[in-house]
Amino acid sequence: MTTSVHPAAPHHLPAFLTAPGETDVLMVAVAVFLVVAVLMVGILFLRLHTLPERLAHKGHKLQFEIVAVLGLLALFTHVHLFWVAGLLLALIDIPDFSGSLNRIAGSAETIAGLKPGEGAVIDRRDAAIVAAKPDDGVAKPDDGVAAVADGSSAASDPAAQGSDKITRRSDARTARTHA
Repeated sequence: MTTSVHPAAPHHLPAFLTAPGETDVLMVAVAVFLVVAVLMVGILFLRLHTLPERLAHKGHKLQFEIVAVLGLLALFTHVHLFWVAGLLLALIDIPDFSGSLNRIAGSAETIAGLKPGEGAVIDRRDAAIVAAKPDDGVAKPDDGVAAVADGSSAASDPAAQGSDKITRRSDARTARTHA
């Protein structure tokens, strides 16, 4: 059986028409192109979406985590304002005040007679004692802190001695109130 072209059909058929039972090459090529195009657009979208986070990470910004959270919010909620806010935060340099504030705090501790960094250590027990005291600042003997002759203090509760640190600031406060 020979296949013949219908007499009403044009004599030269386009190349994209396939004979019955053969593979449609154009359809396969378009399918491959479509899959590659969708993947490329998805990668472009995700690269563009993570632009603020990559900028903040590359610049070692303090606000990197905030920018990352804004990027995730923009991705999952489709609110583009989060992405714009993240991009602006990634591009802005927020000044680092911690260095200057640490120097000021160290100077204040030196003036108070403490070594720099010691005044920042307050344990849970000392904070509870300070919070429980009335505003007059007078410590009671049953506060759990006993003054020692050399100016240091020790917790009267033996179980708390190993786990809680009492700083010199609380020692000085206790020594003043017991004096």
